[in-house]
Amino acid sequence: MLTLIAVFAPLIGAVLSGLLRPFIGKPLSIAASIAFMLVSAAAGVAAFIQFEQSGAAETPVYLANWLSVGQFSADWSLRQDTLSLVMVAMVGFVSMLIHIYSAGYMAHDKTEPRFFAYMSLFTFAMQMLVTANNLLQLFFGWEGVGLVSYLLIGYWYEKPSANAAAIKAFIVNRVGDLAFAVGIALTYFIFHTISFDQIFGAAGAHAGDIYTLVGTRFPALEVASILLFIGAMGKSAQLFLHTWLPDAMEGPTPISALIHAATMVAAGVFMIARISPLLNQAPVAMEVITVIGATTAFFAGTVGCVQNDIKRVIAYSTCSQLGYMFLAAGLGAYPIAVFHLINHAFFKALLFLSAGSVIHAMSDEQDIRLMGGIARKLPVTWLMMLAGSLALAGIPPFSGYYSKDAILSAAFATHTPVALYGWVCGVFTAGLTAFYSTRLFLLTFHGKSRAPAQVQEHVHESPLVMLAPLVVLALGALGSGFLLRDAFIGKGFAQFWGASIAVPVNSVMGSLDSIPALAALSPLLAALLGVLIGLIFYVFAPSLPGALAQQFRPVYLFLLNKWYFDEIYDALLVKPTLRLARFAWHFGDEKVIDGVPSGLATLTADASAQSVKLQTGSIALYAFIMLIGLLAFLSLFLWLR
Repeated sequence: MLTLIAVFAPLIGAVLSGLLRPFIGKPLSIAASIAFMLVSAAAGVAAFIQFEQSGAAETPVYLANWLSVGQFSADWSLRQDTLSLVMVAMVGFVSMLIHIYSAGYMAHDKTEPRFFAYMSLFTFAMQMLVTANNLLQLFFGWEGVGLVSYLLIGYWYEKPSANAAAIKAFIVNRVGDLAFAVGIALTYFIFHTISFDQIFGAAGAHAGDIYTLVGTRFPALEVASILLFIGAMGKSAQLFLHTWLPDAMEGPTPISALIHAATMVAAGVFMIARISPLLNQAPVAMEVITVIGATTAFFAGTVGCVQNDIKRVIAYSTCSQLGYMFLAAGLGAYPIAVFHLINHAFFKALLFLSAGSVIHAMSDEQDIRLMGGIARKLPVTWLMMLAGSLALAGIPPFSGYYSKDAILSAAFATHTPVALYGWVCGVFTAGLTAFYSTRLFLLTFHGKSRAPAQVQEHVHESPLVMLAPLVVLALGALGSGFLLRDAFIGKGFAQFWGASIAVPVNSVMGSLDSIPALAALSPLLAALLGVLIGLIFYVFAPSLPGALAQQFRPVYLFLLNKWYFDEIYDALLVKPTLRLARFAWHFGDEKVIDGVPSGLATLTADASAQSVKLQTGSIALYAFIMLIGLLAFLSLFLWLR
């Protein structure tokens, strides 16, 4: 019952806030949305605690028979296991804090109830995703968060840039979702079911299945796993399908926190952990996941070092941290991936909402080059941003340290070339992360103010309704690492996760504490070095970054332009598609349809006009036409005979 309330309370809030606003008024509609999110968060946390304390069996909550076509049947039920309930509790709790924060941040928006309705609907779709008990229900939640993300990113639709960002996010995700849908279909053809329990139970028996395409034979589970992972690449913004993520910053800041912390981008990592029994039978797919995750972490780390928009720096940090999670999943260390996902939700929501507080204080300014010197005017926000930055950088005792170092320990302990590549990328990225976190913090709060005088005069601390959620998230960013470590990845991790995550037989989870001390300390040393370089660049020698950017200008521009992925995609995909569309318009529509010989459309209109003349209303004429038709039919029949 608690799980049911946690999942459907946001939907009720969305309906009340969105559809009933004209009847109940703006304040009450917003209050209803927040109230039902409070109910959802409380029910989600209570459901998880009750499940863990009672040791109850993993019994789904049956709702209805969704589809029944021939021999195919799909139930609609809510899965109740440790993985699902951890996600339900986290999604509901973080979304609830963002809802409360938004009451202050969006107070001056003209369509505030629509915003809250979208956020609640987004949360409902994510809750449906994490409680899915079969692939079809998972796809429902998957597409649900994709649809509502389009509405949220383009919320300020008066801005062309917001519309473009929403369309870009939608299209890029459709690329991944196409592969995801094909992967679901292939999984059904292999197992003849979409039920998770039946698929996972039969995964070992189908390990040797072969899939034939155009005369070429492929391992069926490898192909299905890689296709499903491509779907995760789109949702979780991994390399090649990541380009929508920074543009999504066009949405309001609370949306950036919701999408980048607890919900949409976490969907891919959750899905990979959910299908772990399938992936364990696909070693090539696991290596692909490892390489993509490690490369994404490094790529996003390099780009984050030179971005100037406060939200885009944090967005690229999201991309990088998700790469760490996929690195862990690819190594078979799924519990560590989920551990980092939960920690990341706290400190990333904290960073985005703290950035929103800064933007609110700076009259909507987002360029960190036009900030500085505001620490005294924003003491609470300063402290909250410091906590989030230390957690992101992986400095103990903050949460990012525990999960990030566990990921890199797992990579070092795996002893394969692919894992070693992941470890090298991960350690180097740890230094980059600490550097750009330090850069962001110092340029935003310290030094002399670089803002226009009229902006400086209005800098002020945010109201309590915005600061209170920051304090709660900061406590999570500080404590979640050491509080959850033993349960999530400690010696009793197998008992904690139960059957919800299938760790491989020869798991690296038992070897985390047996790696050499230098290897274990390398991520922390890299992070401290990154902090030190940041201090040198932006406190002790502030002219050095500009000099280096000028001296190594090609490298600087390469990073500033995000490795030119957008330009390459524009040249190879976007512009050719537009040229093809224009050709189809000018040649196919204008010259063929409207131009042969006097235009097919004109001919159709003329033929219709002449046909109308036959409708005279004369019974005699109709009888004559019927007689002529009958004679023609009889003549044709006799002739053919």
